[in-house]
Amino acid sequence: MSTVGSGTVKAVTVSRPSQLRGTISPPGDKSISHRAAILNAVSVGEARVTNFSSGEDCTSTVGILLALGVNISRGPGLHGQGDSLIVRGVGMNGLTEAGDILDAGNSGTAIRLMAGILAGRDIQSILNGDESIRSRPMGRVIDPLRQMGAHISARDDGRLAPIVFHGGELHGIDFSQPVASAQVKSCLLFAGLRAEGETTVRSPAPSRDHSERMLRAMGAPVVENGADVSITPCELSAVDVDVPGDISSAAFWLVAGITHPDAEITVRNVGLNPTRTGLLTVLEQMGADIEIVNERDSAGEPVGDLIARSSKLRGVNIAGDLIPSLIDEIPVIAVAAALADGETVISEAEELRVKESDRIAATVAWLRPAGGEVEDRPDGMTISGVKSLRGVTADSFGDHRIAMALAIAGLVAEGDVNIENAAAADISYPTYWRDLESITGVVG
Repeated sequence: MSTVGSGTVKAVTVSRPSQLRGTISPPGDKSISHRAAILNAVSVGEARVTNFSSGEDCTSTVGILLALGVNISRGPGLHGQGDSLIVRGVGMNGLTEAGDILDAGNSGTAIRLMAGILAGRDIQSILNGDESIRSRPMGRVIDPLRQMGAHISARDDGRLAPIVFHGGELHGIDFSQPVASAQVKSCLLFAGLRAEGETTVRSPAPSRDHSERMLRAMGAPVVENGADVSITPCELSAVDVDVPGDISSAAFWLVAGITHPDAEITVRNVGLNPTRTGLLTVLEQMGADIEIVNERDSAGEPVGDLIARSSKLRGVNIAGDLIPSLIDEIPVIAVAAALADGETVISEAEELRVKESDRIAATVAWLRPAGGEVEDRPDGMTISGVKSLRGVTADSFGDHRIAMALAIAGLVAEGDVNIENAAAADISYPTYWRDLESITGVVG
């Protein structure tokens, strides 16, 4: 592997090694890290959050909370495993008005979850983000928050950031999501903590339930009925959280292990929340040799170690209830699909169009020149397996998942994969390129 650019990595060239071996501990789960910081910030008491994601997304969340008057101490974790936070909660109504715009950076999770926290408060707040965030749909949270009584204005007739919160009195609503989204669900549940009456969010399919688990651990009256969730107002009690490794980050090493012809990779301390393990279900259906060992529980979240070995893969259909549980992993699943026997059809995944990039278009943009047989669909992709991929030069479009998926393609392609805008990986996985070197045996 070679890099170009000083300081932050700007471009990377990845070549196929003769074998892949090693043990990797992925960063702390971003979804859980966001929620641990936010919910402890509005709780009563003090909490320690260990293995907190050190990526830029979660740093944006911490920056917002600090600007709102929350006392957070942050330092490096033990043995280089994530960061350690001490969060001193201000209670449900203790946030103070910020002196500047609140910057979510590139994080859709930060801006949507904080929208639920800020809605209806008697302080004025402005949430904004980078160019990508300013192009992503925010009406999906603004509209129901307005139905709850929040006074909110936003660009493009209430559809795009920046989002301005002007107070309002919140009341509970019964809201049905057209598409299952953990971000929208969490936003409304967070708003429901301060709303009069009960707030119910109904979803057409299950989505990740980290918010529900953490809220319950903090004493919130969360009631679940299938994919529907209800909450009533309450104060939260701060709780220590040891954040498990992010399965979305682990996904890249698992796909590397099963697609390379001579590989055995162990990924340690991975969160195995059943709303997030659609990836493992799909890879198992594809014939992947993945073993789960050392299963345990951490603060209500199931955790285990995963061992991925070289495998003969077959195409599968990916749709329906599986999609919300692996939406972030689809760019790297496409690498496995491109090298599997037969056809893989990914559908009902239109959410990919409005991520950090249009991930369907971005995947097609590199996979076709690399020799992959891929058809772009409005709600997904159809990928027909080929014997091998060839080298390619491709842009990440500033999307961390695309940058990391391109690197895995480089580990198995017959030719160099040159990745432009490789620094995007830092958004969720600052040590990604170092970890990639560690399993190729080219550690510098």
